[in-house]
Amino acid sequence: MAKMGLTETVAGILVIIGGLNWGLVGVANVDIVKVIFGSIPMLQSAVYIIIGLAALYMIYAMYMKQ
Repeated sequence: MAKMGLTETVAGILVIIGGLNWGLVGVANVDIVKVIFGSIPMLQSAVYIIIGLAALYMIYAMYMKQ
């Protein structure tokens, strides 16, 4: 397996966190991002945007390594 740089590592962690959060939403109807940042809607949206950008970056990185 190729070594990942810092950007790929951070993006991967964010994507895993996002996946686990959506898994909890599906299984237990608990949104951890909303629980933590629900009182600050702009921050909640920012977290979702950052996780989405991390997912897009992971897609980009995956295809650039081929």
